[in-house]
Amino acid sequence: MADDEPVETEEQPQVPAEGGVMDLNSALKQALKKALIHDGVARGVREAVKALDRRQAHLCILAQDCDSAEYVRLVEALAQESGIKIVKVPDGKTLGEWVGLCKLDREGKPRKVVKCSCAVIKDWGEQVTDVCSL
Repeated sequence: MADDEPVETEEQPQVPAEGGVMDLNSALKQALKKALIHDGVARGVREAVKALDRRQAHLCILAQDCDSAEYVRLVEALAQESGIKIVKVPDGKTLGEWVGLCKLDREGKPRKVVKCSCAVIKDWGEQVTDVCSL
């Protein structure tokens, strides 16, 4: 191997230490995990629309690969009417994994992940710094 050849290495996702800077996806994942513990997540379009209509929502997460454009328009209109921010994630499978719509195997890896089009955070749980970044 010559010295001028590029060496390929696998990039490991870096977990920030306490007080470190998080990117949007990791902050969103942490916020959803804490809200899920405190039963503050509405999963799916039906639950999300109910929470948005009742103005119980703090943040709306919408998958960009949603099957129906009518769902997207409805959720965006309700969120805009209530003044609630919308965060879009690229894949519904990752959103489903983040909100707990999956089975975990013995190693803790997600299996049988169900796609989720929309989720709403109704209760943050603990006020933490990752909420401020959202």
